[in-house]
Amino acid sequence: MTTKQPKRPRWRPTRRGFLIGLGVLGGGLAIGIPLGLPSLRLTAARFLDGASSPGTSDVDPFAWFEVTPDSRLRLYLAKTEMGQGIHTALAQIGAEELGLAVADLEIVQASTHTGPNDSFGTAGSSSVSGTYDSLRQAAATLRHMLQDEAAIALSVPPAELLIQPTGFVVASQPNNGIEFAPLVARKSDWEVPETPAPVKAVADFQVVGTSAPRLDIPAKVTGQALYGYDMRMDGMLYGAVARPPRIEAKLTAAAEGTAMSVAGVKQVVIREDFVGVAATSRLAARQGVNALNLTWDEGKAWQQDEIDAMVAIGDSGGVRVQKEGNAAKLLADGATVTAEYFTPMAAHTSMEPPAALAHVTADKTTVWASVQSQSSTQSDIAEALGVESETVEVIPTFLGGGFGRKSFSEAGREAAILSQAVGAPVHVGWDRTEDLRHGFFRPPVRNRLSAVLDSTGKISAIEHRQASGDVLFTFFPAVAASVLGADFAAWRGATIHYSGIPNRETLAWRAKLPVRTASWRGLGLLPNSFAVESFMDELAYAAGQDPLDFRLAHLDESEGDRRMAATLQAAAQAAGWGAPMAAGRALGIACCTDVDTKVAQVAEVSVENGRIRVHKITAAMDCGLVINPDGAAAQVQGNVMWGVGSALIESVAVRDGTVVPGNFDGYPLLTMRDAPDVEVVLMEASDERPRGVGEPAIGPAAAAIANGIFALTGQRLRNLPLALAG
Repeated sequence: MTTKQPKRPRWRPTRRGFLIGLGVLGGGLAIGIPLGLPSLRLTAARFLDGASSPGTSDVDPFAWFEVTPDSRLRLYLAKTEMGQGIHTALAQIGAEELGLAVADLEIVQASTHTGPNDSFGTAGSSSVSGTYDSLRQAAATLRHMLQDEAAIALSVPPAELLIQPTGFVVASQPNNGIEFAPLVARKSDWEVPETPAPVKAVADFQVVGTSAPRLDIPAKVTGQALYGYDMRMDGMLYGAVARPPRIEAKLTAAAEGTAMSVAGVKQVVIREDFVGVAATSRLAARQGVNALNLTWDEGKAWQQDEIDAMVAIGDSGGVRVQKEGNAAKLLADGATVTAEYFTPMAAHTSMEPPAALAHVTADKTTVWASVQSQSSTQSDIAEALGVESETVEVIPTFLGGGFGRKSFSEAGREAAILSQAVGAPVHVGWDRTEDLRHGFFRPPVRNRLSAVLDSTGKISAIEHRQASGDVLFTFFPAVAASVLGADFAAWRGATIHYSGIPNRETLAWRAKLPVRTASWRGLGLLPNSFAVESFMDELAYAAGQDPLDFRLAHLDESEGDRRMAATLQAAAQAAGWGAPMAAGRALGIACCTDVDTKVAQVAEVSVENGRIRVHKITAAMDCGLVINPDGAAAQVQGNVMWGVGSALIESVAVRDGTVVPGNFDGYPLLTMRDAPDVEVVLMEASDERPRGVGEPAIGPAAAAIANGIFALTGQRLRNLPLALAG
């Protein structure tokens, strides 16, 4: 017996609707009409720069919880588990309000047809911060509803009951109780009370704030965890899809060729925008694709230097995304220091490439996919099949890494198209070469900063000009780009966060590139923080000041700056900033603010045989209320490792119109041999709210390393990946 209510209609916003929800195309337009487009864009940018990513506002306990026939409480989580431990952290929040242990809950991955309404997906470092309030309220409400009914059943006041893993007992009579299943069976119609149940005081938390063991680890260790690549059904076929030979190639003609003569090939599917093969094995499907007769307009044979040159900062124009005071006026007579930085394209290299299984029938489509957003995938597949979204159920599996690459499921769309055509389940799994050459990339980013120092060495004005390829504009309709002008995900981390600088301005330029660029871990945070924090270091040395003291001097007494100052000081103290260093080593420091989380990092570096070596990163993070300290520290460690790899070795190149790396031999990653030690300092919460953890810690890594190399060698490295001259 279960207590789940009939499925409620759900609002699934379009991408334009998402922006309206943020107030960018809604209230923002009303502001922009009298003030003009530049004012609208600045207003929108200020909102987006300080806003956390949206989560779910669904507080209906029956959307989150289910009582099983054996009296267990089942918790449905819309956020996907991709190695970040999110199911554990969210289970801790639910268990806390229920008064149970995490192990008492059965955790189930929600789909588009089950669980709470969450149209945003797993992204933006928002899974905990965006879910915290709703899940707490739902759990508290469920407990009070069940406890009140148990009190009636046992003829005692509710306050005399204790909750147990499978029901309630009377505190003074441990043998007198009722389990959840017979309890819910007492009523055929449960109604959620209009008055929200009270939630616990943070001071009373017993589960939140502890390092609960990861719930996903046992299944992964024993091989029971199922990823997109693992999904199977009886009668399943395998699919493969024709890929363009160059980044601009367009298919002009397609025919079966000799594909149907390949052993195992069952069907060739040719549509205007799609050519694929379904077969009894993955090898046969790929051989079938190779046997197709395809004609391509291959487009221009682009070279990487041509693409990089398109990312240009103008002498005028640009979209103003930050304006405090009047930096332009003070810079008109010339800057004390000007510097330019560049970050190249990079790939995601998730351990598991995109994969999905689709089963399309006359009445319903079911897709199991490694995907971060089941909602956007549902809409995409429905559009591809020409069916109503409500008939498509997307069920996320475990993900072997996501990092923005799996914001939606291309493999799910392809599998669904093939399944609809052949009338059987179809599995599509991209290989490594497909993912590296036909996915999307972190865009190239160019940054130019200029500043004026006064006679005391303080920054009186600073201007940041930033240019980037698209990130989220890749997925948004043209109206979003027209209104906003600059991709807010591309300039993430670009605004100057030191409130003690009276005159600050940031302008952004959008570059439309021939290669597909989109979300990558932290979006623009790493490239932009690399530029801003490297420049702050340059200014510190120009002023003849210690880089830590210089940063602290430009923070004011606002709440956010006080948090940043404490975070900087914590990282510096833990790293031994100012103490004598071992011969041949030096320290560099950098920080950033992202989704209202403060991160500071100190890199200990050396140069060995002409190569940069990072020995240790000391990272301090103020992310507010920490749900699972071990999980938060692990997120910082993962971000640091990726940040170090991106700083030292990662880069994607296009040659003759084709993405060059096709596997890890052409796209090296950081190895254990070169991995630094990482020390994590989690700051004590300054209030009772959790903030983002998933991405902020990637921001300062590259700048901290580059700043350490300058302190050691006197070489100022302004391009990633970092390379010493000579």
